[in-house]
Amino acid sequence: MFQVTPLRRLAVAACAACAAVVASSATGPVPAYATGTAGAVTAVAGVTPLAPLSPPPVREEDRVSGDHLTVTVRHAGGRADGTFEVYCHPGGGSHPDVGSACRAVDRNTRWGRDAFAPAPDGGICTMRYGGPATAHVTGRWAGRPVDATYDRSNGCQIERWDRLVPLLPDLRPAAR
Repeated sequence: MFQVTPLRRLAVAACAACAAVVASSATGPVPAYATGTAGAVTAVAGVTPLAPLSPPPVREEDRVSGDHLTVTVRHAGGRADGTFEVYCHPGGGSHPDVGSACRAVDRNTRWGRDAFAPAPDGGICTMRYGGPATAHVTGRWAGRPVDATYDRSNGCQIERWDRLVPLLPDLRPAAR
């Protein structure tokens, strides 16, 4: 008795596919370079394409070049409060010190590490209170979306804030 094994099943399927291609191209070779990819598909498969092949539309975030951040600071006091735009590479925006703000984020950018990552869970943090200031940073940095919040509720959060000074306002006590 004849037994069908997976290898025989594969060989039969391959032969059937080759026979279908040979039968559909009995009219002769298809000049794909003259009719384009859609013409070659139509001639070989016998189907009518619905639309010409084209690349997908460009998304808005792909059109923007460089890095852009929007920084909103609250309860820091004085002129530090507000919403500021920062454009880096090339620099620009409404931030009081665009160049230094861009350098602060560049300094904290490492391959494979999020410059805006939250403080690690389970870390041991000092019980210091740095004040009621909060910040929200949104935008795109190094081609990746950014949506980060900052506060000064303990030592870990204060250190995370201070790493991004002067993107975020310097709220450290003045030296005596």
